[in-house]
Amino acid sequence: MRPHLPDVRPLDSFRSLKIKLGVLVAATVTLAVLITWIGLRNQLGPSRTFPLAIVLSLLLTQLLARGMTSPLREMTAAAQAMADGDYSRRVRATSRDEVGQLAVAFNVMAQDLATSDQLRRELIANVSHELRTPIAALQAQLENVVDGVTRPTPATMEMALAQTERLTRLVTYLLDLSRIEAGAAALNIAQIDVGDFLEENAEAVAMVDAAKGLRYLVDVAPEDLVLEADRERLHQVVVNLLQNAIRHSPAGGEIRLEAYPVDDDVVIEIGDDGPGIAAADRERIFERFARASATGGGHAGSGGTTGGTGIGLAIVRWAVDLHGGRVEVADSPRGATMRVTLPARVAGVAGDGEEEEPVDPTVSDDAR
Repeated sequence: MRPHLPDVRPLDSFRSLKIKLGVLVAATVTLAVLITWIGLRNQLGPSRTFPLAIVLSLLLTQLLARGMTSPLREMTAAAQAMADGDYSRRVRATSRDEVGQLAVAFNVMAQDLATSDQLRRELIANVSHELRTPIAALQAQLENVVDGVTRPTPATMEMALAQTERLTRLVTYLLDLSRIEAGAAALNIAQIDVGDFLEENAEAVAMVDAAKGLRYLVDVAPEDLVLEADRERLHQVVVNLLQNAIRHSPAGGEIRLEAYPVDDDVVIEIGDDGPGIAAADRERIFERFARASATGGGHAGSGGTTGGTGIGLAIVRWAVDLHGGRVEVADSPRGATMRVTLPARVAGVAGDGEEEEPVDPTVSDDAR
């Protein structure tokens, strides 16, 4: 069994590994010379002095080298633990040289992996729950119809259709998430009448989510406001924000859709009468799988305690980024207001709405 040497790091203050090696060589040579000189002064022959000098020099080298390479051994052990699913191991990063910088980078990587693993576990749990709920409801309804307990009335079929549409939305979210992982998709830019577009989307979600009796107010100024964008991607943005607003709005509440120009941009705002979004969560909710805390007024895409996978707002940010715009939570006196700012005109698009050149010709995107 190998003897256990203490893990001392007297060379940690040096900023370069080459300097450490130089100090190590100088220290061992100095020690060997010193021992040899002492031995000769005390009339010890070379047969005694040289072996003693060599042994003590090797011990000093082992002691100093152990401290220099200790982070590497810790990283090896931590990597083996990560392979077994343990992401809690960290490396003692006290050195200021290249090995210390590597240890710091390793700790950052370990933290990122731990976060990703936690998010993956949460995603699996959330998606499993989201899939199980509509499937169970749909199965119960169909079993009642098959067993003759419930007649296949239009109302029963509408309930079954609503559960099917919920499943479709979730699958669509997951497909969009795979596009995010694959990289930016190409944009099919066209000229869009903002007022008509918002009216169409508001009517579509109102028909699907009519149970709450929400009011949809569309205010576009000027009325002929137009925007150059990918209609399908912009539809993803607006519908995701509307569905999140619906989820957190009280029954009989109001959802506001506003659009107006600002310099060379077009701003679209979607507001609701819900509990709002805590200031600490306003940036984090746009991250994949992130969910705002319920105590802070969890909101759209965050899930909170009201369900949701935390995917919706990540898809919104992705689609907005593709257009060169930005999405943020705006200050509002009531509820929560999501603000999307997009360039009114996309570079490379002709005035008649036909593309002169593709925005991103490297990646194709199939219509859903």
